[in-house]
Amino acid sequence: MTTTPLQRALRKAPDRAIAGQARPEQEFFCFRAGELRLGVPSENVLEVIRTGLLTPLPRTPSFLLGVTGHRGEVLPVMDLLRFLGKGESRVGPRTRLFIGTSGNYRVGVVADAVLGLRRVPLADILPPPLGGDAAAEHLLGVADGTTPQDAVAFLNFAKLLQSARQRAVVR
Repeated sequence: MTTTPLQRALRKAPDRAIAGQARPEQEFFCFRAGELRLGVPSENVLEVIRTGLLTPLPRTPSFLLGVTGHRGEVLPVMDLLRFLGKGESRVGPRTRLFIGTSGNYRVGVVADAVLGLRRVPLADILPPPLGGDAAAEHLLGVADGTTPQDAVAFLNFAKLLQSARQRAVVR
């Protein structure tokens, strides 16, 4: 029995399931905060909402802008720029909050713009820069874009939220 070139090629080609595992990917929710392009693992994001009424709280760290009501819950609202020491967010009519979660904790995080979901091969995520500032401790890594302005810094959201809670409780 003779085999055709197509049959020979199909036998040599990797199985689709194996090929899909060859380059594992992770999905990130990407957004802009100030001039920073950031991403968090998509499993840490429940939804994106418009910024509603914020109620400031006395004696809280500056990165906690206050609380807001959402679906029957009172959520703290966090300014990542202040938390990371990169400036401060300006909350306006176009500002969005993404509802981030880690374990039992939920928080609204200020986002100036939502950039969308991005699937990134794990091999393409570069390690955080050495000798970086305090914000570098919360980074998973960085992915290059087509231009330097398209690069995205990926945050370890669980660690970031844990650190924010510790800083808020110490006060």
